[in-house]
Amino acid sequence: MLTLPNILTLSRIFAVPLLVFLLWPTPRPFDYFVAFALYCLMGITDYFDGYLARAKGTVSRLGIFLDPIADKIMVVAVIVMLVFIDNIRGFHMIAAMIILLREIMVSGLREFLAGLSVSVPVSKLAKWKTTLQLVSLGGLILAGALPHWPMLMKVALITLWAAAVLTMITGWDYLRVGLKHMD
Repeated sequence: MLTLPNILTLSRIFAVPLLVFLLWPTPRPFDYFVAFALYCLMGITDYFDGYLARAKGTVSRLGIFLDPIADKIMVVAVIVMLVFIDNIRGFHMIAAMIILLREIMVSGLREFLAGLSVSVPVSKLAKWKTTLQLVSLGGLILAGALPHWPMLMKVALITLWAAAVLTMITGWDYLRVGLKHMD
């Protein structure tokens, strides 16, 4: 159970409180830099845990269970903190809400379908959605460290909206599959 891929996944979960602490009001530019570095490290471990598990043939049920949970915990925590510290505000909070609601819906749907022994594989579009989410949230963290680069914030917010659009599309794809199995 404690294979390197699973340890990497668990490290992402255990790093979330530190990431939240670094973003706690009012973070200084140095805090944002450290939070961005930690966030990037967490993103890298997200890639490598799956890669190593497949490459070494150590894919486990624990890893299959924990990996999407670790992703969701990280995304939700960062979005909540970025809203809390006002890096995501106004109209852009709609994009953040879309992402949060989809994550909750898909988690519940996966749990429901698992009870029916129905597996829903992750699509390529969902992987792009995750990539855009990670890039946009990383950009929003980094924008806090570089307030004199307003274009970074603008690009990160545009990317957040692109992630929200893909979030709706992939959420609908999952819901459509789930509805086939409901009474």
